[in-house]
Amino acid sequence: MKNVTLEELKAIPTLQTVPDDQLQWFLDAGDTIEIQEGERIFEKGDPIDKTYVLIEGRIRICAMQGGKMREILVIKEQTVTGYLPFSRAVSTFGYAECVKKARVLRVYKDKIQEAIKLHYELTEAMVHSMTSRIRDFTSLQQQNEKMFALGKLSAGLAHELNNPASAISRGASSLQGQIKRMPLMFKQIASLNIAPEKIDSINELLINKTRQTDRPVLSMMDRADQEDALADWLADHEIKDFDIAENFTEFDFGPADLDHLYSCTPSPQLNVVLSWMNNYLLAEKMVSDIKESSYRISELVNSVKTFTHMDRDTDKQLLDIHAGIRNTLTMLNYKVKKGNIQVVENFDLGLPQIKALAGELNQVWTNIIDNAIDAMEVNGSGILEIRTQQDRHFICVYIKDNGPGIPEEMQSQVFDPFFTTKDMGKGTGLGLDVVTRIVRQHNGTVKFTSVPGNTEFTVCFPMNDN
Repeated sequence: MKNVTLEELKAIPTLQTVPDDQLQWFLDAGDTIEIQEGERIFEKGDPIDKTYVLIEGRIRICAMQGGKMREILVIKEQTVTGYLPFSRAVSTFGYAECVKKARVLRVYKDKIQEAIKLHYELTEAMVHSMTSRIRDFTSLQQQNEKMFALGKLSAGLAHELNNPASAISRGASSLQGQIKRMPLMFKQIASLNIAPEKIDSINELLINKTRQTDRPVLSMMDRADQEDALADWLADHEIKDFDIAENFTEFDFGPADLDHLYSCTPSPQLNVVLSWMNNYLLAEKMVSDIKESSYRISELVNSVKTFTHMDRDTDKQLLDIHAGIRNTLTMLNYKVKKGNIQVVENFDLGLPQIKALAGELNQVWTNIIDNAIDAMEVNGSGILEIRTQQDRHFICVYIKDNGPGIPEEMQSQVFDPFFTTKDMGKGTGLGLDVVTRIVRQHNGTVKFTSVPGNTEFTVCFPMNDN
């Protein structure tokens, strides 16, 4: 094995400004090691007490992410890594594995701490390497946080879209069945000899029932009673298609309406007329269901468009703060329903608009509301209260949940980057850091109070963006 040389250290970009005598000291303070492909350099939880200078080879860092062990970083040759001056990292968050045979200069922590006192340029170079590492890692984790959020939203959105899409599919299939019956029913209806004034009376009743907008909302018991009354009437008149009773109840038909139809078309003509009317009402119901489901899909797509702010530029716009909150709730609706969460909106709809970036504000609401829903998960249910009001020159949003609260000893760390109270793989600890940065960008403030059963985040923005 070839020992690391001074020339090899001088060729590393991070160390190129370090004087030769300091590099020589650094070289003498360490030892050269060779790491074989597949060999582990450290395991998760090991102390960070060595500096590594990778001269040849390649090393990958793997850690838990989204509940799975994933590769999150690849260290290439001419990289200084491991323990670096003034780093507050204590233990490793994952494991390191050699993926290409490596030759490394290894220097122990006590020697690096000695270098801080003796060699300014060497220390400065390694601190610069540490800040670059923090910047790159933070960028990576922020991207991961966005992907976590996107994954949550997309899963909920897929579920929300699946329901109306399935309803449309079922409705179209049923409607096709009704249409196929129409030629035969037309033939049966055409053969009846009904007076024109009777036809007009039947037609008027049918139109009035389909256009009725004030149909009573029946309880299950009342509905069953009405269906039974219609079924009894049909049985008394020797009509055996009892499915008619269920469908006619849907459109608020009662025995008196059937008496009227009987007066217009006595048996056996009544059987044909009722079958034709039932087919028409079923088709009407299918069309209504398809229309409603299509509107729901359109509403969801519009919420996604507004949520992501796809149709606006990147400048601040005057906007209604409630629109973003409601769009966020729409996007998180599946998670709200899954968590058995009751949402209480106490909005002051008279609040003036504020100047803001809608897409970024939606990230604020998403992170805080999503955290609140997660916090209430342990209860199996919960109440999420969102309140808005004006506080002098500020527009304030209060988001409160009745979860177990944030432990007092952790409250000072809540807004720190990478701090999270969630289980491994459920969060990166950057959600509230993102909230803080966005709120500050809008010259606002964010704070919270928390006791068991009552955690409230308060976000305030100045009305004049100043």
